[in-house]
Amino acid sequence: MNKAIIIPLIALLMACSAKTADTKKAKEEQLVEYKKELSGLKKKIAKLEKELETNTGAGVIKVGLTTIELKTFEHFVDVTGQVEADKNILVSPEVGGNIISIEVKEGDKVHKGQVLARLNTETIQRSIQELRISLDLAITTYQRQKNLWDQNIGSEMEFLKARSDKESLEKKLEGLEAQLAMSVIKAPINGVVDDIIQKQGEIAGPSMPFARLVNIDNVYINADVAETYLNKIKAGDPVEINFPVINKTVNENIYRTSSVIDAGTRTFRIRVNLDNFDNDIKPNLLAIMKLKTFSAPEAIVVPSLLVKKDFSGEFLFVAEHQSDKWVAKKQYVKTGIKDNNNALVVEGLSKGMKLITEGFAQVVDGSVISTESGLQ
Repeated sequence: MNKAIIIPLIALLMACSAKTADTKKAKEEQLVEYKKELSGLKKKIAKLEKELETNTGAGVIKVGLTTIELKTFEHFVDVTGQVEADKNILVSPEVGGNIISIEVKEGDKVHKGQVLARLNTETIQRSIQELRISLDLAITTYQRQKNLWDQNIGSEMEFLKARSDKESLEKKLEGLEAQLAMSVIKAPINGVVDDIIQKQGEIAGPSMPFARLVNIDNVYINADVAETYLNKIKAGDPVEINFPVINKTVNENIYRTSSVIDAGTRTFRIRVNLDNFDNDIKPNLLAIMKLKTFSAPEAIVVPSLLVKKDFSGEFLFVAEHQSDKWVAKKQYVKTGIKDNNNALVVEGLSKGMKLITEGFAQVVDGSVISTESGLQ
């Protein structure tokens, strides 16, 4: 090999070797520096741990406690109902005819029997006039025949026919006068004229509504309740009723419950009657009814989020004194009804026990615990 080529290669290899040695030395120096820093951090960590151990004790978990007391537990269910009125009716004439006058306007308050409108009665009135003329003659004929019969003059058949003609015309007259009365549309109830459907000059009839009358001094609410609560809700039970649209809440009692369960919806119906003298509760208004389905006067109630579950069942943590220290104990319980984020505990807890309500997620069975105020 040419010496001119070998000499530069040797020089290049020596330069690379020197560079590698410098890099290794730099890394060794950096490692020493990191170890010094780690040693300093360990000392600082040890110091802080010692301070923390002095203040709270090693392994002690701070928690919040609540002493269990007995209180009333109530369970409610909300159902939606709709306001209705018994006296919300459509008024129609009893006979057909042309409307010749309307005596009221929308919004008027009317009393039972007040005239709302009149129909054309010209034909009936003419028939009545003609019938009265015939009746006058029949009455005169009857009286004469009766006088003769009383004197034993004339035949009995003539007397009976005269009496029959008179009575027949009287019955016809009564019928026409009844028809005349039916041609006047009258209010069947006390209330307010909510809507006048027909106008003057139109033809009215029994099958055509003339006006709507409403009386909402007394209203009622119907609501459907799931059959699950059939034995828990009965007539006379108190109920809180809220009307969200008008921001009003009233308290009443259930008037009645239905005797039949709807086969399609599996519900039964309840009815609540309401006095509504201010008339601010309108028919078809939405109502939310709060029904009480359960009540326990002396019960143990805990927040639902405290109750956890494992393979053995439901449990929560209580504070227990053991060997001069307080520890968290896993207490298995049996819960009943849950309502408003609370749970009714029927087994496993008793009055006076200390329930861990803060820090319960950090403890396990046997964890040493403390509180800000200390445990006695």
